[in-house]
Amino acid sequence: QVQLVESGGGLVQAGDSLRLSCVASGRIFRTYTMGWFRQVPGKEREFVAAISWDGGSTYDEEIVKGRFTISRGNPKNVVFLQMMNLKPEDTAVYYCAAQYPERGRSQNGADFDAWGQGTQVTVSS
Repeated sequence: QVQLVESGGGLVQAGDSLRLSCVASGRIFRTYTMGWFRQVPGKEREFVAAISWDGGSTYDEEIVKGRFTISRGNPKNVVFLQMMNLKPEDTAVYYCAAQYPERGRSQNGADFDAWGQGTQVTVSS
């Protein structure tokens, strides 16, 4: 079993920044992709960003628009999502996900194997 634990969400004002963190633990393959998704009640979960074991990153540019950066820590079982210039439309529950082993770049949540519980991000106007 793989466990993912997110942290760093909160209530901020428009224009502020937040950094989300996710720590992976448990039985996990040697190399794995980690990603961030978000979901608003009543809407489908949407892809935000993902990063491969070797550091290659993928973003939903319609959402990110250059404001978010995904990175892996050292050790690599930690992933961050640095979010800047937050907007009210960024309000959502943000979920960390892992794909193991890596199977190519995907923005489809069905291609990820483990999920965290989510962390709420609320951006006030």
